[in-house]
Amino acid sequence: MRADIVLATACAPSSILPSLGRYAGLGLLLALAGCSSIVMKPQGDVAVQQAHLIAVATCLMLLIIVPVIGLTLLFAWRYRQSNTEATYTPDWDHSTRLELVIWGAPLLIIIALGAVTWISTHKLDPYRPLDRIDDERALDAGVKPLVIDVVALDWKWLFIYPDEGIATVNELAAPVNRPIEFHLTSSTVMNSFYIPALAGQIYTMPSMSTELHAVINQAGTYEGFSANYSGTGFSDMHFKFLGLSESDFGGWIDRNKASGAALSREVYGRLEQPSMAVPVQHYASVDPGLFDSIVERCSDGKTMCNSQIMAIDAGGGLGLPGIANVTEKPWRGQERAAVSPLCTPQSAVDDRTPAAPLTSEGLSPPAQLARAAPR
Repeated sequence: MRADIVLATACAPSSILPSLGRYAGLGLLLALAGCSSIVMKPQGDVAVQQAHLIAVATCLMLLIIVPVIGLTLLFAWRYRQSNTEATYTPDWDHSTRLELVIWGAPLLIIIALGAVTWISTHKLDPYRPLDRIDDERALDAGVKPLVIDVVALDWKWLFIYPDEGIATVNELAAPVNRPIEFHLTSSTVMNSFYIPALAGQIYTMPSMSTELHAVINQAGTYEGFSANYSGTGFSDMHFKFLGLSESDFGGWIDRNKASGAALSREVYGRLEQPSMAVPVQHYASVDPGLFDSIVERCSDGKTMCNSQIMAIDAGGGLGLPGIANVTEKPWRGQERAAVSPLCTPQSAVDDRTPAAPLTSEGLSPPAQLARAAPR
């Protein structure tokens, strides 16, 4: 609280303070009225287990916090200056029993809290496939999860269903009691995918794919959004998550196929451009391999994919045209083959021209070196 507000409150007439207290209480109730209990009362088994972990951890910590606060108030009241009946022992400095309580109780609670957190951290690993539908039903080994590829765009969400061959923007659906396997990435900056009713948030990052396994146990419409600030249109990155029965989910897929357009790489290139408050869109078909190309940063079909670049690097460089860039350099007292940094070539060499060493803009061609197979 600001110092001037504190000072004004301290100096305010006593008749004003009750009114301020009533207004403050009313403001607090209004603020709490806008809160949602979905985090602690979710509809997905993974989120339920996470809520249980929060409750257990909070109770374990309150075992220390509540007694400390209570004893602090008790000591302040019992040993106040005006209480002449309280025992006054200014030379007291140690009690073995008190030390055991002060150090032993928190230590036991920390051990219990660490054990619970360690077990839950591994059990609720977002990369770990589910082994149950809820606390009463185990997952059958033959059940195939619903695979959904998620792409965080500026500023919207793209959902691709590779097995169903459809895609949507800002609308997600899944059947009840069927495990979901999310693969997530981002087109530009890091983002965070979060459906409180389903599971905890998972980050999406460009050039890599993260995973999340979850299940929704009750039909309904739930809120999903971005939980990581990503620029101007961040506040519009909301979407609806539909928990549907198997038959309703099948109908939802059929409607998408009947009314949607085709999500080609050209269409994705336009969709990838920054836009705000984007309405729900449906695509009846998806270009094969689109999600993988988004992860590898080559969705336009013209850019070299990351895996191709890494394969070239692993092979020792750009082959015969770039053989001059493969040099023998000492490393920790040993000889090894290394690839020198490359700049943009002045001109491309097509298949009909003889192979020649690459040159770089603004730099002279590297000296010809003896050709040696890279080690």
